Amino acid sequence: MNGCSESAILPEPGSACVKLAATMNPPHASPILLTADLRRVEQAALDGSKPAALMERAGLAAAELARTLAADSGKPVLILAGPGNNGGDALVVARHLKQWWFKVSVVCTGNPQQYSGDAAAALQAWRKAGGELVKEIPAAQDWALVIDGLFGIGLKRGLDGVYAALVDQVNALDVPVLALDIPSGLDADTGEVMGSAVLADHTMTFIALKPGLLTLDGPDHCGTLHVADLGLGTGVDAAPHGVLIGAGVLAHALPPRPRNSHKGTYGSAGIIGGAQGMVGAALLAARAALKCGAGRVYAGMLAADAPLVDALQPELMLRPADAVLRLDHLTALAVGPGLGDTPDAAEYLDWALEAAVPLLLDADALNQIASNAALKDKLKQRVTASILTPHPAEAARLLGCATDAVQRDRVAAALRIAREYKAGVVLKGAGSLCAWPDGHWAINTSGNPGMAAAGIGDVLTGIITALLAQGVDERHALTAGVYLHGAAADQLVKNGCGPIGLTAGEVIDAARVLLNNLNA
Repeated sequence: MNGCSESAILPEPGSACVKLAATMNPPHASPILLTADLRRVEQAALDGSKPAALMERAGLAAAELARTLAADSGKPVLILAGPGNNGGDALVVARHLKQWWFKVSVVCTGNPQQYSGDAAAALQAWRKAGGELVKEIPAAQDWALVIDGLFGIGLKRGLDGVYAALVDQVNALDVPVLALDIPSGLDADTGEVMGSAVLADHTMTFIALKPGLLTLDGPDHCGTLHVADLGLGTGVDAAPHGVLIGAGVLAHALPPRPRNSHKGTYGSAGIIGGAQGMVGAALLAARAALKCGAGRVYAGMLAADAPLVDALQPELMLRPADAVLRLDHLTALAVGPGLGDTPDAAEYLDWALEAAVPLLLDADALNQIASNAALKDKLKQRVTASILTPHPAEAARLLGCATDAVQRDRVAAALRIAREYKAGVVLKGAGSLCAWPDGHWAINTSGNPGMAAAGIGDVLTGIITALLAQGVDERHALTAGVYLHGAAADQLVKNGCGPIGLTAGEVIDAARVLLNNLNA
């Protein structure tokens, strides 16, 4: 099998590879596999009547990418081969590069006598090709590329000793780094750095994407992602998996608007929040709902001295919270932005949980649910769609655990919240995770560090509520809203506005532009 072509951003039908990058639009349905499911796919391939020679395929795909990255520099390539199958992949890469007349130095960190199976065969082929092994990185070399083949997806302990030192050496080199399958030291399922981890500029991952590449610390360590499915696409599709949320999700969100329409055609959104000192949160959510297409938006305020009109957005209808909850024509409702933790807030939330419209809960509404058994039970009994949008600390309160526990396994945490509360969930953060009670899950690809700013979550609430109000089903509203939220921030950065100093209000206007560009 040939390696993947790097000439196309998106795969042709049946192609084995796809290139993903922060500045690109990855395909919407790219599968993401947890390690246990990936192992089953691998084993099924190896048990077939014609073994798939997976290591040879992986090594060739990575070698072709390495050849492109090293180009015609004339400089040598440094390859680190670990003690397991990841080291075997690295030796296959080394053999191909040597055959293509690259000067290659292979640092073998394990005992060559302990290689087994395909890795032993790769070592034998490397030696037969005239290749040698060294124990340390040669000094004073000007490398074209470093290839990290130390540890793959099987690593479940922190790096220490010689391996931690080697990772530190690699990270200190001012040289492009290509990681094989996953940067060494990164947990494939969670994205957690285990002691230390390689900082790669590129990662060639095999068979399918892994959650750890896309969430928590993964995006900071993986660089540009390249996927080689090694011809196992059918097996991957048959296994339980998550999917990547890419730009394609927006195409399914809102159809073009007919000329024969009016404000009632696009629904009525209610936003409940804005307690004393937190009026801005509700206003940001309401403005986002209005500018993302809801026909009418009502902001129900708890603060006694809340303004009667939004001077910056006079189209919004500002009313007391109870007045909004009494409206009989709402098509979506959000509770939480600036809600507070008072008895009044709990009463309004209780009222909202009875509403027979799609309901989004954020911020203080989530904290109220976490601490109030009656509200929790009422949420679980809802028949109409519910969506929860916690950040990690709010997720921890919902689960009754520490925030660190949520972050150590974001996929599991999001799925557990979805099941326990019978709701769609987005666990916000780097690589925001969407999950549903039936066990399906997805990871978002848009967004940037500029979104670590006040009010950004309120804007997400407004965007998703706007989509719900316009009749988008809860799954599409959740995934499209999450992607649009991040994509708007990305567009701002591309235009020179951020990431430093990027504001929530700016994201609203950018999101509106992106939505309109869909139907331009």
